[in-house]
Amino acid sequence: MGWETLGRWGEDATRIEPLTGGVANEVWSVRVGGRLAVGRLGSRSDADLAWETGLLQHLDRAGLTVPVPIPTRDGRLFVDGLVVMPYLDGGPPETQADWRRVAATLRELHRLTQGWPQRPGWRSSTDLLHAETGTKIDLGAMPPEGVARCRAAWARLVGHPTCVVHGDPNPGNVRMTADRVALIDWDEAHVDVPDLDLVLPDNAAGLDDGAYDIAGQASAAWEAAVCWDDGYAVKRLAEVRPV
Repeated sequence: MGWETLGRWGEDATRIEPLTGGVANEVWSVRVGGRLAVGRLGSRSDADLAWETGLLQHLDRAGLTVPVPIPTRDGRLFVDGLVVMPYLDGGPPETQADWRRVAATLRELHRLTQGWPQRPGWRSSTDLLHAETGTKIDLGAMPPEGVARCRAAWARLVGHPTCVVHGDPNPGNVRMTADRVALIDWDEAHVDVPDLDLVLPDNAAGLDDGAYDIAGQASAAWEAAVCWDDGYAVKRLAEVRPV
């Protein structure tokens, strides 16, 4: 199945144009029920999409601004890998004050998801001290010396509490207005150590020097592993200190 599945959202549901930012998925602006929305088509399993859509519903009920899935005419939140979400307006964070608001929103996400189950098929950074694979990560594809450096960085997180992390809070995944901060693109969300979300520009989350160093090294190692082996991944691995 493909985009023809969009008809499940109504006879007038139509695609408009492709949107930038989709890597693992096709992302398009769509019109559903007369309103602008975003459609994301990918190959995630039903269990994976159930985890993500359930999380977004939970966060919405708790007061966070997130793209809550729009149900089909028969009430389903996804069909054959397709999810339809409302379009959220706003701009990216630009100032240190903006990033402090993002940090506060991320901390609220972390508070609301303590004890949340892991996303199906995923591994946390500390799981990868012993596991070789998890969703996009295959440590067997990386140079052994690079794996050792990544695992040394993740080992410093052992014993830290875990919760849901957004996984990719870059400026393109934040939509800010004067009165709210919205987080979009939850494709990388999973359960991990919260500080991985808080390596923000100018240390806007206010981590102390030790925590910021631990989180920064672990984050660089995670991005190297999850993106291996493109140019960005090589650059991020270079930031991880030798063992």
